[in-house]
This record gives sequence, structure tokens and C-alpha cells, in this order.
Amino acid sequence: MTTAAESGAPAYLSVRALGKRFGDFEALRGVSLDMRQGEFVCFLGPSGCGKTTLLRAIAGLDPQTSGTIRQGGVDVSLLPPSRRDFGIVFQSYALFPNLSVAANVGYGLVGGKTGRAAIAARVGDLLTLVGLPDSGAKYPAQLSGGQQQRVALARALAMSPGLLLLDEPLSALDARVRVRLRHEIKALQRTLGVTTIMVTHDQEEALTMADRIVVMNHGVIEQVGAPDEIYRRPATAFVADFVGAMTFLDGRLESDGTARVGDLRLVCADVDGLAAGTAVRVAIRPEDIQVRGVAATAVNRIAVEIADLDFLGAFCRATLKTVSTGPSAGASPPVAIVADFSSNLMRDLDLAVGKPIAIALPADRLRVFAAR
Repeated sequence: MTTAAESGAPAYLSVRALGKRFGDFEALRGVSLDMRQGEFVCFLGPSGCGKTTLLRAIAGLDPQTSGTIRQGGVDVSLLPPSRRDFGIVFQSYALFPNLSVAANVGYGLVGGKTGRAAIAARVGDLLTLVGLPDSGAKYPAQLSGGQQQRVALARALAMSPGLLLLDEPLSALDARVRVRLRHEIKALQRTLGVTTIMVTHDQEEALTMADRIVVMNHGVIEQVGAPDEIYRRPATAFVADFVGAMTFLDGRLESDGTARVGDLRLVCADVDGLAAGTAVRVAIRPEDIQVRGVAATAVNRIAVEIADLDFLGAFCRATLKTVSTGPSAGASPPVAIVADFSSNLMRDLDLAVGKPIAIALPADRLRVFAAR
């Protein structure tokens, strides 16, 4: 599917060299980002990385110290929130407990030029859109957490904003409700075509919902890309470690482009222009470990023993320890590698703790980063 970011359309939201200081603390450092009309972007990163600060700066709730923000071709850098074109859903939902659901949704429409009948029709349409057509007369306390989240979303959409901001809207819900609602929110966003930014620390939410993910760390952007690009081709060791599980093997590049990790010599398809002698971290995803049909001549074939198995339902996560062989056996300590074994693989190969097996690390699945 072609995303808005790939369409060649001009940027709807443009952030340039944004900085934010709280006293001596620099929360944002020269952040620049473009978003296309109708795009769904997730700001992803650990606590304190700057993702919420960036969202609040875009909304004008916590203005930037330096830099500019343009929305729809208009410089909004110095405008108050009331003059910016956005709707927002907070982590706490911030519904008025003394107002009915209908009154909460239509709150922003009251006092304007919209008549009562038009407000009632708009509220009814929005409640139907979020799956709560019969809940207008109820109060927030009578709703579940997931239903309250939908009401907050409907209220944010009532003014037909050009930009929808979601500040960790699913974090207060239990796991099953989160899974259901993230699909509903994404479907709703596609239906409306509203440009959307969602802040989250949950990588699974970002991977399943976003057209593009902005990975942040210590006030800067580490990488921007489509979910599969972020997962399969992380630009930095931080992104590789933060998004998904990853095994890191510390070693050094040799003159032929291979990486020496203890007693192991690993052929890598891409060493990213790093010079021989560079200290590196070689990374591989647990699901990329090859177990079936590993021939004696396979590239990056390694003899290992299953040191531990964690049952995770549909698969087991295994900790493997290398077994040294040959004249240099015992020269280096064992290397630990994490691998995911499907239930079928566990059964077919009768895998168990203590069993020796042969694995291969496909050269094209290895990522190589300079050690820092």
C-alpha cells in the first residue's frame, strides 16, 4: 500500500529544528520532521525520550524554546492552542464526569455558530462512528475504560480537526481491550483520512497502527520509517534493541568484512562501510535463527546447546550457548544467542533444555553496528 509519505504530496505538518529546554535540561534537540496529509505517525520511545514533549509543542500546550512548526502551510509556531487546528485525546481521557456522553462529545461545538439540532446530529453521527450509538444519555462513570476512550476520541473529532493528537490513549486499558481498540482507531483514521500523531511506548501498537514510526531517544530522532523498515532495517543499535527482541554479539571486523565474535567468524552481507578493525555489535532477531536443515557447510553454522526455554504460548524463546569445538576449544567463553522456536519446531525436533543442536545465522539477516 502506498502511504501518504510516499505519495509526493507536500508536507501537511512540518517541524523544523525544534528545541525545548526545561531549565538546564534539553528535552528536544533540533528535531525536524515532515508529515503528509492523512498520514498516521507514531512517536515511539522510552520514558523521557521527548515524544510527549514534541506532541505538546505541536499542540501549543508546551511551546518550543526554538524552531518552527507549520501546519497546512501556516506558521503556527507562536499561536496559542485555541487557534491551532487539532483535536486531542489524553491518556486520562479528561471527560467531564458531570456531563452526559452526548454533552461531552458536543462540548466544543456549544457556544459557536452551530445550532442545537446540528450539534445533536453531529454528536449522534460521531457516537455511531465510534460504536456507541445508544450511549448519549449515559455518564462517563457508567462506561468501561474502552468506552470512555471512544467518547474521548469522538469529542476530539467533533470539530473536524485537520490534525488528531493521541497521547498514549490506550495505556490505561487491559491488554485485550487495547488490541481491539487499536484496530478500531486505525480503521476510523483511514475512514476519516485525518492526519494523526500517536505517542506510545508500546512497540506493538506502533508497528500495527502506524504508516510511519518516529523512534526517539534523549530528545532526538533516531530513525523515521515504515514499520517493516524500522523492524527489519534498524538504523542504529538503539532502534534495533528498542523495537523487537534482538541478540547483540560484540566483536571486531576483519579485513575480509567478516566479524570475529570470540571463537566465531561470522560472514555478514552488509557491514555498512565500516573499516577492518572496527569494534562492532552484530545483531540478529530471534525468529531469524535457522534451525531446520542446517547443512555442515552452511554459512555461519554454529554448534549450540539449549540452555533455557521460556514457554510463550505459540512459541518458545530459547537461550542458546555456543559449544566450542576444534583446536581452539575453550579459548573464549560461550556466546549466548536468543532464538524463537515455534510449537511445530519444538515437537518435530524434540527440542529440550540441554539438547545440542546446530543453527545458522543467515548473513543477510545480520545487522552490524559500530560499538559505542
